[in-house]
Amino acid sequence: MSAGFRAARRERGLTACLFDLDGTLWDSLGLWRQIDQDCLGRRGLALPEDYPGALAVLALPEAARYTIDRFGWSDTVEALVAEWQAMALEAYSHTIELRPHVKDYLHELRAAGVNLAVVTSLSPSLLWPGLERHGLTALFDVVCTAEEAGQSKRSPAIYRLAARRLGVAPGRCLVFEDVRPAVLSARAAGMTVRAVWTGQDDWPAIARAAHGVVTDYRLAPAPASLRRGRVGRSRPR
Repeated sequence: MSAGFRAARRERGLTACLFDLDGTLWDSLGLWRQIDQDCLGRRGLALPEDYPGALAVLALPEAARYTIDRFGWSDTVEALVAEWQAMALEAYSHTIELRPHVKDYLHELRAAGVNLAVVTSLSPSLLWPGLERHGLTALFDVVCTAEEAGQSKRSPAIYRLAARRLGVAPGRCLVFEDVRPAVLSARAAGMTVRAVWTGQDDWPAIARAAHGVVTDYRLAPAPASLRRGRVGRSRPR
């Protein structure tokens, strides 16, 4: 058992939930893979298998810099970010769907008085249309981006920023993430973490890194179990 998990269990329960967006709340990972493939294809390149995963925890400017450096492109960071945003905006505004049962779960948490936050690598120009499209804006107390935190999700900074903005100790936060570096960073922030199943190739490693898993939001921790700090097991709903 990690030091972060022990710290979380010493608290008098978990009072806040922090959610990633892409893959975790939204069924959007296929979109970004297609964007990566199209962007590289325009330049005569095939999509390397490791490339989407390398970008998964990076804010768009960091992802653009990584891409330019990796492939030796002459594009500016600003131009590449603008290209990606133009390709993604239509989908986030009109077609991206929620993961099954997500909205019901968020309403259940909200009704029970659980503080809710978004922690995402997405830029505001994409995240807000997506939240508004599904009527989620009013459900979240705080929205934090990696750009605001000044570091990617390979750092605990964004999770600590969300906790500060919520006015909640890190040990009282439950985080929902779907990539291993983000799971590890949330744990390093002293938070309890649930790994969300999205069909990841490296799922066994992701699941081992987390304190528990969510394969279906109908089986996610109930508000009562959060208050008791008992989130080690999924529960039927």
